[in-house]
Order: sequence, then C-alpha cells, then structure tokens
Amino acid sequence: MLVIGIAGGSGSGKTTVVKAITRELNAKRVVVIPQDSYYKDSSDLSDEEKRNHNFDHPDAIDWELLCEQLAELKSGKTIQQPVYSYISCSRSKTETVTVEPADVIIIEGILIFTCEQLREQMDVKIFVDADDDDRLMRVMARDISERGKDVHWVIERYSRTVKPMYLQFIEPSKRYADIIIPQGGHNKVAIDVIKATIEKSLKEKA
Repeated sequence: MLVIGIAGGSGSGKTTVVKAITRELNAKRVVVIPQDSYYKDSSDLSDEEKRNHNFDHPDAIDWELLCEQLAELKSGKTIQQPVYSYISCSRSKTETVTVEPADVIIIEGILIFTCEQLREQMDVKIFVDADDDDRLMRVMARDISERGKDVHWVIERYSRTVKPMYLQFIEPSKRYADIIIPQGGHNKVAIDVIKATIEKSLKEKA
C-alpha cells in the first residue's frame, strides 16, 4: 500500500493531478481521501458567522479523525468517511461514505502538509504550484458554479482568508514536498515523473 499526499493552494489544479494519477494507475486500485470531508461541523454558527468562517486555517480541519481513519485504512480496515456540506457548513449526522483499503491511497487538500502526524503517514508528498491569478480564476469559477456563491463573495473571501492563509500556512508547507509541480495540473512531464515514482515505490513495497 502506498499513501500519496497532494497539496497546493485553492484552485492550483490538485484535482486535475489526482485525476491524471488515478488514470495512469488504472491497473491498481486507488482511493482518494479529500481533506474537505474532514472540516469540523459548524452548523451551530449564525449565517453571519458562517459567512466569515475561515476554511483555510488548519484549525478548521478535524485532523484527529483524518489521521485515525488513514491509519485504519493502512491497517486494512474499512472506514466511514464523513460527509461535509459547504452550503450549510455542517457534517452529516446520518450519511457517511464507505471507503475500503486500496493499493494506493491519495490524500488531497490545501492544508494536509501542515499536520505533522498526517505527513508522517505519507510515502510520497506532492505540491501543486500555480500562479496566483490562475488560482483566483479557478476558485471563482468553482465557488460560483458548485457552491452557489456570487462574485463579490468570492473576491471578498479570497482577499480576507484564502490569500493570507496561503501565504501563512500553505505556501510554507511546500518545503515538505518530495515533488513540486509547477504550472498546476497541466504539466505532463511532471505527471510522468510522478507516475514513475509511484510505480517504483509500489514495487519496493511489494
């Protein structure tokens, strides 16, 4: 079993990289564990507090549960992954996602390298780098189409939390990466290098 961490700022192209790696490893069983599923429940906050909630600070994540469930997967156990809603800022009390162990486990999220206990469980750490303007445009497109936000909300949040938290926590965590992918998720050469690295690591673990 191989555990791969893929980090990078919001809108950097992490999902594109995850899809590319999953596609390249089609002969292997791969599961993806998104950091976003492990946000702490904030359903008790008022609408104004939810609007100002900082999703880009490490304190927003339930690291204890994420580390615990990853360890269970690594030991061959099936987990019940939480389901989180960005719309209501809540974790479902009735619904979970069943995730079974696999040859390759990919953990994906903006803050995953900020947690030492989580980093220690990773075999390969990848940081997806991208230009600030490109990231802003992707974040804007995603939040408007997928999360029901308007342009004003996206720009305000980007200025207030996304960019400052990137500079304070996410960008510095790049130093823990084994591989850094420039140009976001469209760097085919980097994807090929990652594929070779993963295959080599899988052979060594076999």
